[in-house]
Amino acid sequence: MELRSADRQEWAAAPDEHFTGRVWFGPMAEPRQPEDMAVLGVMFEPGARTDWHSHPGGQVLYIVGGNGRVQNAAGDTVAVSAGDTVYAPPGEVHWHGATPGAPMIHLSITAGGPTAWEPRKVSDEDYYAAR
Repeated sequence: MELRSADRQEWAAAPDEHFTGRVWFGPMAEPRQPEDMAVLGVMFEPGARTDWHSHPGGQVLYIVGGNGRVQNAAGDTVAVSAGDTVYAPPGEVHWHGATPGAPMIHLSITAGGPTAWEPRKVSDEDYYAAR
C-alpha cells in the first residue's frame, strides 16, 4: 500500500502540444506495466481543453468539481459536473475540458498504454459549438 498525502501531491503544467488553455496534471497512480491502471488528476481553467485523442484501453473520467464538456468524433457531446462519470471505450476519439465560464477538475482513469494523440487541436469554433 502506498499513501501520497495531499500536501505531497505534485502538479505540473500540461504541455501546450496536446492542450489548449491552462491545464495541470497530478499523477495519482502511475502504471508500472502498460496494462496497469493509471490515474491522473487534471485541472482545467475555464475554456481549457485537451486535443483530440483516444486510449487503447478506454478511459473513465470522474468529474471532481466544476463544469465541463466531453465530445467524441461522431459529434456526441455531454455536459458534465461534479459527481458525473463518462466512459470512452477503447479507441474512441474524443476531447474533454472545462466550460467557457467555469473550471473543471477530473480524475482520468486509463489502462492499456499511453494516450494516442490525434494531429489536430479542438478549434475554438468546434469548442463553442459543443453544448
